[in-house]
Amino acid sequence: MHSMALSTRRPAPVPGPMSALPELGIVPGPVCRVFGMRRSGNHAIINWLQRNAPGGGAVFFNNCVPGKNPFRSFAMVEVNGRRRPGRAGDDPASFATQAGDGAAVIFSYEDAMPNETRKRAVSGDIDEAAIGHEIVICRSFLNWSASLVKKLRPNPSYTPARRTAIVLRAVETYGKMLELVLEAEALGLTVIQYDAWHGSPEYREEVLARLGFAARDNGLGEVQSYGNGSSFQTEATRAEELRPESRWEAMRADTEYRIVLWLAARDAAFCAKLEQVFPEDAARLAGLATDAPPGLSEVGA
Repeated sequence: MHSMALSTRRPAPVPGPMSALPELGIVPGPVCRVFGMRRSGNHAIINWLQRNAPGGGAVFFNNCVPGKNPFRSFAMVEVNGRRRPGRAGDDPASFATQAGDGAAVIFSYEDAMPNETRKRAVSGDIDEAAIGHEIVICRSFLNWSASLVKKLRPNPSYTPARRTAIVLRAVETYGKMLELVLEAEALGLTVIQYDAWHGSPEYREEVLARLGFAARDNGLGEVQSYGNGSSFQTEATRAEELRPESRWEAMRADTEYRIVLWLAARDAAFCAKLEQVFPEDAARLAGLATDAPPGLSEVGA
């Protein structure tokens, strides 16, 4: 992976004054804003962060709406790693006070990157100075795209054309994510690479240390139920059971997947960024996508 995968620019923040995020009704500990593509292990990593929050408590606002206050536009809330009933529009203090003063505050965005648009603040009217850690979660391209193609397939309302359009739009955002990874140090971002996180306890320890989080529970934890869990191993309950590093191999003969790779391989700018962040993926992509997907070469013949 690119050498700027983990940034040390931001030290672990001292808990800020309540006035920094008054809507929460607590004096927060570290405040983390997290960006990640779906099927990138976002919830596994965020659950792990909650389990290792330095003050012992955490409140997580999941899948917030870009451009709006995250504490009033979330899809789901967790307190100390457990879901709480509620919805956007509920008083965010009713959740945060359950975690208490000093709790880590985490809010996430899915399939949206802050460099996609400069026209509006990504988190609406919240005090940006209160954010202690900007985190980008990334997963290797071939495994991520294989998981996304696999995930979309059971939806009966999606035609093959619609599924492919969704994946290709996500590939564009993935490219924006690669730009953030390449500029992580200059931007003060912490990048967490899911593949390394899943496979290496030492990598996880390093991330926790750089964030200033405790290392009280460095395991992978349970498979998270968001998005119905794993697209490939639907019965798995423990993350140790998963084999996320081999998803691309399971899908390499799939026609829809091959079409996505074939098109991505023809985007020179995308491939140049991918080569800097995931060079093995870039090399495999070039090899896998040399030939047109089955039958495509005969179109128009």
